[in-house]
Amino acid sequence: MTENSEKYERLIAAARDGTPAVTIVAHPCDESSLRGATDAAAEAIIEPILVGPEAKIRAVAAEHGIDISGRKIVDVPHSHAAAACAVALIREGKGELLMKGSLHTDELMKEVTSSATGLRTERRISHVFIMDVPNHPETLFITDAAINIFPDLETKRDIVQNAIDLWTGIGLGTPNVAILSAVETVTPKIPSTIEAAALCKMAERGQITGGLLDGPLAFDNAISPEAAAIKGIDGPVAGHGQILVVPDLEAGNMLAKNLTFLTKAGAAGIVLGARVPIILTSRADSVRTRLASCAVAAIYANACRARAAVPV
Repeated sequence: MTENSEKYERLIAAARDGTPAVTIVAHPCDESSLRGATDAAAEAIIEPILVGPEAKIRAVAAEHGIDISGRKIVDVPHSHAAAACAVALIREGKGELLMKGSLHTDELMKEVTSSATGLRTERRISHVFIMDVPNHPETLFITDAAINIFPDLETKRDIVQNAIDLWTGIGLGTPNVAILSAVETVTPKIPSTIEAAALCKMAERGQITGGLLDGPLAFDNAISPEAAAIKGIDGPVAGHGQILVVPDLEAGNMLAKNLTFLTKAGAAGIVLGARVPIILTSRADSVRTRLASCAVAAIYANACRARAAVPV
């Protein structure tokens, strides 16, 4: 991805206009995770609290010239303790966002999803990639490509609703939601086509709100107006999909990585459905992609804060 991404720049600029979100950073003990948090803080997007072995964090900062002066550090002995402490701080109301550092995603998510001490809500937890694809006019959301492996219909309902809530929450308007499959016709031979049709009916009946749904749609007629026209698929979503809901994690992961490595797309990502948004970054992410992940989460946190302040 190019460093000068117009779509990501708009998100970063919008995040700067809000109050920096207090962000609990779990185990930022390598250069990319520590720099990602401090870069976002320097842009006035987040206010990080660093949770991990203090001596190691300071050593990484010194080795790579990262300024952490004035940053609050919560000293814990190792990555598992950092994950547990970070989640506990969120439960105590000490932070608005949770950010993954240099620990494994599974290690953090195990603490997040703990039934006794985690951050679960009534909504299923899911992941959204915020994709900046070169030469494509709009930002694309791809969900879920990281958390739910083979989601059932009930889980897909939450996956869709989480993505719609994020899209609307960061001020992008009403999204076109394309439910993807291999074909655009409903056939019992491909179960994802049946689930796509069911999701659309759920939206008609108010079980999914805030977006325009259509599916099943193949990838080409979900994002290409020309492909949709050739196949005679009408409606506002066909050819103009903005949220792409994949059949399962395997399909979503391959789609996101194809776009990332073949088109040099940016792939910012956050997890939704927990008590707070969770920022997931990768060592392979560019500076702007890391900032975009923080920006999307911070904008969403600011929107949630504003809603909570409005009297009922």
